[in-house]
Amino acid sequence: MASLQQKGNGWYCQFIYHGKRHTFAVGRVSEAEAKAKSAQVDYLLLRLKQRLIELPPGVGIAEFVQNDGRSLAITSAVEGETKVLTLVAFRDRYLDTHRPSLEPRTVEGIELHFKHLVASLGERFPIRELKLANLQGYIDARAKAKGLSGRRLSPATIRKEIISLRTAWNWGAKMGLVAGRFPNDGLRFGKVDEKPPFMTREEIERRIVGATDYQKKELWDALFLTLPEVTELLGHVREAATLPWVYPMVCFAAHTGARRSELLRVAIADIDFEGKAILINEKKRTRGKRTTRRVPMSAFMANVLKEWLAVHPGGPFLFCNGIVVERSKKRSRTTGHKSQVARSSTVKGRLESVSDRESPGFSPITKDEAHDHLRRSLRGSRWEVIKGWHIARHSFASNCAAKGIDQRLIDRWLGHTTDEMRRRYQHLIPNQEQQAIGAVFG
Repeated sequence: MASLQQKGNGWYCQFIYHGKRHTFAVGRVSEAEAKAKSAQVDYLLLRLKQRLIELPPGVGIAEFVQNDGRSLAITSAVEGETKVLTLVAFRDRYLDTHRPSLEPRTVEGIELHFKHLVASLGERFPIRELKLANLQGYIDARAKAKGLSGRRLSPATIRKEIISLRTAWNWGAKMGLVAGRFPNDGLRFGKVDEKPPFMTREEIERRIVGATDYQKKELWDALFLTLPEVTELLGHVREAATLPWVYPMVCFAAHTGARRSELLRVAIADIDFEGKAILINEKKRTRGKRTTRRVPMSAFMANVLKEWLAVHPGGPFLFCNGIVVERSKKRSRTTGHKSQVARSSTVKGRLESVSDRESPGFSPITKDEAHDHLRRSLRGSRWEVIKGWHIARHSFASNCAAKGIDQRLIDRWLGHTTDEMRRRYQHLIPNQEQQAIGAVFG
């Protein structure tokens, strides 16, 4: 309910909107006129609450009620032209502000989401005029698009795109770029299929018979390795690793459950052999804050790291390349080599374009290098069904749960974990399930 205050000869009106107090000057008017204005404010707030009127884009609530609910154009003081904040300009300003504080992978995801939003709504879409109908139209159109393996795009993917826009909108509202709540109340998405629980290789091979390509991919994405399989995998990687850092990095992932991005950030100083613990630097657990978690170091992991550090090429990062990596596009001794089509047929001609490369120095492994060399090390083996580093995290969590480790410890070791993810790994290995049900019913 609006209230009045008299200061000197003037009146001021105060009211609460969306939990925040607003004040505007009524002016030097009579008490009766001030009360009439207060009553009008209450009426306008009621109509807004009933959704019978809408707050115009770009207009503040105090300005709106002060001007009897009329929309005022936002004009340029210099040119006198109406300013239109386009979707692209809004996106660029949002990303410019948040890019330094976000993970590169997170920024890539936001950029991809906005790419689809811009393609659908248009580059010059006036973001302040965004309505529920625009969002629902976007969802309906995206639902008809094809995703992976020719299937319809997942509603979960579309929901993430809307969440990215909503997050940007909420930031924009605080910055005064947009006004009002994000118009998502009433949006309808398709139903989302719950991801399958993590499964052993044997389970997947039984279920994969007759499955479509997409179903096969989804099943292999749910693969987790039992402890004997983890040991077998590490043995294979030790023999087949393409570069010296690959084996210790795979061991580290398998025995800590660290994400790929966390593996790339580990410093030598984060390894505490005396305390038998490893410090993992996080970026996902607490928004806007760099956090850490401690994971106990197994005896096996300690031995692997000691062997690796004995031949470590140098620098502060635990996993890194040597200064020179033969046949590398970035770290070889020389550069300027041409492809087979363009290069000369003589040795002298080939060497004309070649020059010594400036040393890149010691630097951490990049995400592309980590992905590429893992796949190379597994190629041609029974382990090539493994799609990426995340399987180590799946397997770590599943094996801990199967061994009956306290859930609080698992959460502490893994860091940020959602309830959905817990449901996927909180199961027993099939033979343990049989033993459990046998203990009940015989």
